[in-house]
Amino acid sequence: KCQVFFKRFLMKNKISLFRQREGLTQPQLAEKLNVSYTQIQAWEHERRTPTTEYAIRLARALNTTVEELFDIDD
Repeated sequence: KCQVFFKRFLMKNKISLFRQREGLTQPQLAEKLNVSYTQIQAWEHERRTPTTEYAIRLARALNTTVEELFDIDD
């Protein structure tokens, strides 16, 4: 359980923030990525972590970088 806690803490995401900034609803973003809107909800609420492929696709769809979207510092 500690690993899951730290993984979620370190991977805090801003998907909802960037999605709203782009004026997209969850279903609209889901359509762009060819996933269900419940998948977008799960990522936004950090119940699931997107794969590397989807992290890149999310960043592109939201006009940002993976680093900004997931608060990754070097």
